[in-house]
Amino acid sequence: QVQPVESGGGLVQVGGSLSLSCAASVLFFSTYCMGWFRQAPGKEREFVASITWSGGSTYYADSVKGRFTISRDNAKSTVYLQMNNLRPEDAAVYYCARNRARCSDSTVASYDYWGQGTQVTVSS
Repeated sequence: QVQPVESGGGLVQVGGSLSLSCAASVLFFSTYCMGWFRQAPGKEREFVASITWSGGSTYYADSVKGRFTISRDNAKSTVYLQMNNLRPEDAAVYYCARNRARCSDSTVASYDYWGQGTQVTVSS
């Protein structure tokens, strides 16, 4: 049981906010960098944000910088993605994943275990 589970997706108006959660087992979660990716229909999966195990360093895609905030609560084995000022281009399935390399590595190949994803829909 190493697959993380995302929740919090849904429908939001342009300019609105959503908060996503990703829960995993304690043993799976501890000491690992965790990240969020997203994939829109017909598009490649793209990096959104990542956070080191201590929470001391965060990394963001330029497209979400200043609008999204990644955080984690190691006691709860949960990583969060707070999304503000949502735009139509933010609509996608959002995936939580565990990094197997460096947290600053933003490629899909840097992540080994993935959740099933949660749908975020942005309407205008």
